[in-house]
Amino acid sequence: MTSVIPADLAVGAFSSEPPWLIDPDALVWRSGSAQRRNATQAQVPRLLRRRVLPPGRRVVKVAFRLGGALAGWYLVERRRARSAGEPEISRAGLSRRLRKAFQSLGPTYIKLGQILSSGEGLFPPELVNEFRLLRDRVPPETFDTVRSVVEEDLGATLEEVFSFFDRRPLAAASIAQVHAARLLSGENVVVKVQRPSVSPNVREDLAAMSWIAPHLIGRIPVASLANPPALVELFAETIVEELDFRLEADNMLDVAAVFAATEQRHVVVPRPHPQLVTRRVLVMERLSGFTFDDVEGMSAAGIDTTEVVRALMISFLEGATLYGVFHGDLHGGNLFVQPDGRVALLDYGITGRLDQPRRLAFLRLLMGGTINDPKMQLSALRDLGALPADTDLDAVMVDLGIDQPVRDPTKMSPEELLSEIRDITRKLLAYGAKLPKVLMLYVKDLLFIDGALATLAPDLDLFEEVTRIALYFTARHGERIAAEVGVDPRATAVDLDGLRASLGVPSEVESMSYRDLQERRQLIRKRMRDHHRSKR
Repeated sequence: MTSVIPADLAVGAFSSEPPWLIDPDALVWRSGSAQRRNATQAQVPRLLRRRVLPPGRRVVKVAFRLGGALAGWYLVERRRARSAGEPEISRAGLSRRLRKAFQSLGPTYIKLGQILSSGEGLFPPELVNEFRLLRDRVPPETFDTVRSVVEEDLGATLEEVFSFFDRRPLAAASIAQVHAARLLSGENVVVKVQRPSVSPNVREDLAAMSWIAPHLIGRIPVASLANPPALVELFAETIVEELDFRLEADNMLDVAAVFAATEQRHVVVPRPHPQLVTRRVLVMERLSGFTFDDVEGMSAAGIDTTEVVRALMISFLEGATLYGVFHGDLHGGNLFVQPDGRVALLDYGITGRLDQPRRLAFLRLLMGGTINDPKMQLSALRDLGALPADTDLDAVMVDLGIDQPVRDPTKMSPEELLSEIRDITRKLLAYGAKLPKVLMLYVKDLLFIDGALATLAPDLDLFEEVTRIALYFTARHGERIAAEVGVDPRATAVDLDGLRASLGVPSEVESMSYRDLQERRQLIRKRMRDHHRSKR
């Protein structure tokens, strides 16, 4: 018997057994999505405008909670860390106090904490690990509240739409919660329902955040290059779009279309329902599979976990560099691996979108890394907004020592390494370096994939894999890349010295697995801990 290929696979990377078919031009809820997206982003400057006076009573509560967290840390953990010579005590104590403050302040701050928790590599590990607790500590709305939101938005009772609607949520997050359900027509679905008070509360909280953030500059030692005001601006740009589920459903179709255009069928996007999508309710196809860290289960099912992470990496890079659209919030809770090895990618509230100039900058960034052209990479970062437009790139290269041989951090003393990190950070800030939203999402996704390698493919040769992906791009997209950035990858050899430099290894190192890389990182961390203890 010949299986029928669903017609909508021509317009999106969906499942092979559709509960319904998607016709993008026939979706009423998708009408005007571009204007809706622009109007949503236009709210951000108004929400973050500078105010002389505090914006209402909410700011008093926020200041009290955050101020209390900082005061407690200053009086207890900070002093204890200084006397013990162990800065980890200070960072862990501050992270714990901030997490508790965020939890008490409600959904907006919990959402901010959840975003920070997926920023491993951007923020200190103590902060990331502590804020991960916020992912599972959001109490759900009552079923009566859920029923009220769904019925109000769909214009019908639950019984008129669903034959079954689970009263208990599958998951409860800060913005919404998700319930399993079955339509009267028999399809199994999940229903994402927005918390009714979230939208007004987010706007009030953003105003409070923007007023408080400038007063925190230099007072919180966990802010990395993203200082508090910049972090609030980035958060505002991200969260306002999450408040309209029609935009999320639109994101799902756009990402699915990119996967279809690149013939990337190893990643599957759930189909949003053709009619049942509103600002606060999103009904979609239900997908399931192995959790992303269930290596044992995947291996028992005969799934090649190396292929899983490889497919995720390639689809992510193709989306960002060739189409300017990519999933902006990769983490283990947003992914399932289906029994056939395909990745089911969920939750499109945060999606990276690049206009043409920035997309080309991303493509130059990728090409610059492939051929080891640091000047091209710096130029791309400047065009992405990470450096001011008038930055002297030659001066940056000299100042940061990019034109010098790489130093192996495992062979540097702790004092040398700390000095170099401080020096680079100071110089970057002096140049006006920052982390724009789309670049932060890109880096955050790369860091997740970095962690996925540790779980799914720890013995994969990193140099061999980068070469493999570069050759894939050359074979599939070489002509287009040459036309768009003026460098033909088909006529240029892959040069891994730039990658070696980013990992801090000399050019004579020919192979390195992720396990090897982890051992190097652990050695550096141990030396830093021993150094701090010796200073007691």
